Amino acid sequence: MTVPDVDLAGLADVEETTPLINALTNNVTTNDVAQVIRHWGGLPVMSDDEREVADMVAGAQALLLNMGTVSETGEAAMMAAGRAANEAGVPVVLDPVGVGATPTRDRVGERLAGDLDVSIVNGNHGEIAALTGEDAEVRGVESVGEYADIAETAIACAREYGAVVVASGETDVVATEAAAYEVQTGHEMMSTVVGTGCMLGATLATVAGAVDDAERASLLGTAAFGLAGEAAAEGAFGDYQGPASYQIAFRDAIAGLREANPDSPRSRIRQVVEA
Repeated sequence: MTVPDVDLAGLADVEETTPLINALTNNVTTNDVAQVIRHWGGLPVMSDDEREVADMVAGAQALLLNMGTVSETGEAAMMAAGRAANEAGVPVVLDPVGVGATPTRDRVGERLAGDLDVSIVNGNHGEIAALTGEDAEVRGVESVGEYADIAETAIACAREYGAVVVASGETDVVATEAAAYEVQTGHEMMSTVVGTGCMLGATLATVAGAVDDAERASLLGTAAFGLAGEAAAEGAFGDYQGPASYQIAFRDAIAGLREANPDSPRSRIRQVVEA
């Protein structure tokens, strides 16, 4: 089993190209998503009006669709944005927030994933299981329960929707139709901050806007996000007293990760399934 070449030097591609990322995201984490895109070196725009979104997406390098607070108008705008991205060859990152919690979210998630050409699907273990049609326990937008076979489930999801799948949890899994990898980075403090999953989606969209290969972008983005969480928890970007000050240190770590020169993430990525 081999691991694709993943190196933090790939983040230089983001800084050099400054990709424009159009994010249609939820109203809980809009600012966090915009800030994370900027901290990695991208340019955020949060156009979500169906009257203009197709024009905005046509000039972007990636599109993030996050259905955390999806409404009827939001669903229509996401579909319009996704279709425009597909026509323009812009990579689409889908975050099916809360799929598995209500029938409405199940329907919207399946529509976005099934009707659009999605490059990367990013969700927690429960969301990925639910999107694949498996039993899942999602409480609100949080995954609960045990998912011992999440690697196999992520591969099944990748095959169903033709996308690279990032299943985040205590151990993150990145899967293609042919293989699954565990990305062993991150820190438990990350779970004390609301919206880290949304911030991961923003990271994946930003990296995908500069790195053409969706598998490499997913592995690099997931690993780098976890390494930033670790660096913040270790105090490398200032002391913190709790979740609020940790979030600030975390965002500083995202902005300064390459200069901090952590070890290559390749040794923290392990292939666990070869289909």
